[in-house]
Amino acid sequence: MEVSNRSTADWIALGEHYVMGTYRRFPLVLTRGSGMRVWDCEGREYLDFIGGIAVCALGHSHPKVVEAIRTQAATLTHVSNLYHIPPQIELAKLLVENSFAEKVFFCNSGAEANEGAIKLARKYGCDNLGGKYKIITMENSFHGRTLATVTATGQEKFQKGFEPLLDGFVYVPFNDLVSLERAVSDETCAIMLEPIQAEGGVRIPDEHYLRGVRKICDDYDILMILDEVQVGMGRTGKLFAYMHEDAAPDIMTLAKALGNGFPIGAMLATDKIASALSPGNHASTFGGNPLAMAAGKATLEVMTQEGIVAHGADMGVCLQDELKNLGKRHSCIKDIRGRGLIIGVELDKEVADIMNRCIEKGVLIGSAGTHVLRFLPPLIVEKNDVDRLITTLDEVLEDA
Repeated sequence: MEVSNRSTADWIALGEHYVMGTYRRFPLVLTRGSGMRVWDCEGREYLDFIGGIAVCALGHSHPKVVEAIRTQAATLTHVSNLYHIPPQIELAKLLVENSFAEKVFFCNSGAEANEGAIKLARKYGCDNLGGKYKIITMENSFHGRTLATVTATGQEKFQKGFEPLLDGFVYVPFNDLVSLERAVSDETCAIMLEPIQAEGGVRIPDEHYLRGVRKICDDYDILMILDEVQVGMGRTGKLFAYMHEDAAPDIMTLAKALGNGFPIGAMLATDKIASALSPGNHASTFGGNPLAMAAGKATLEVMTQEGIVAHGADMGVCLQDELKNLGKRHSCIKDIRGRGLIIGVELDKEVADIMNRCIEKGVLIGSAGTHVLRFLPPLIVEKNDVDRLITTLDEVLEDA
């Protein structure tokens, strides 16, 4: 086939000619995956500790997800949301049964889900809070790259060149309840945050921080929006990160692992908040399509019925312990932080070369900023996979 006949260099040259240059890509062409492993176009195998950036939580090409997609594709791939869609209803039911929520809106990505959450909060503020519209978000946050979500993102590097940004966003330091409460005004309709700042360096807040945010929202009668796009779906050792503190939001967003690789996004809310949207307020042509819903339903069923979340929690403890032992041998490691299987290792040097060296040794890892290695492996990772990662990092850091 054509894929196998082209070399890595051929694919890269072809891609640079036809695909917009919006990514800093590694010189790697991946064409196949199974479980914890992926293969490039020349047949080389790699152990995957980034999982499509927290997407392939069940591993690559999980057989039950593959079968669900195959069966649905042969039945009905798309129908308009002008009609009722059984797989959509079934996945919404599963999400509601396993969370705080009572209603779900489906879309196609995390940015779309967050865009929807911003619209829902403003619409609720307009209808029920006397026209309040401002949303407080966190410095160093990340919520997406649409114009609204990049404005919500508290990092200027993502906003530069896209001004003027949308009005109505206020930024405060993450993990600082005093500054957060001071920022609430008579125009505030919501507080929006990630339970863990993933893209911002894997920043873990203090214990009970989310409960403190919940209390501020309750005290001032404003909404709490949790962006669980990266940390939801079992990533932190519980199905959703808010469950660690029993601090249920009013609105929550999901994407990434919800489809185990198939594009999908979801905005979850209570009945009270969801009722602010009516027909014509918000929509998506492809959101909730039968194919994506089949993938999402299969993914959530496997995750909730086969002990995947508990296994991920156990392996997160194992991986952090091994990384801490590694830290004792390498002074360049300044901090190790994480929860479940989202883990950051901060170095006293830039990590780009470390990542490239790991690729050369057949291990894929990620980053969160210039000095933090980020690990987001599939939740099915096993001890032997952790051992290989640690051996590889040990060798690479020894030579760095």
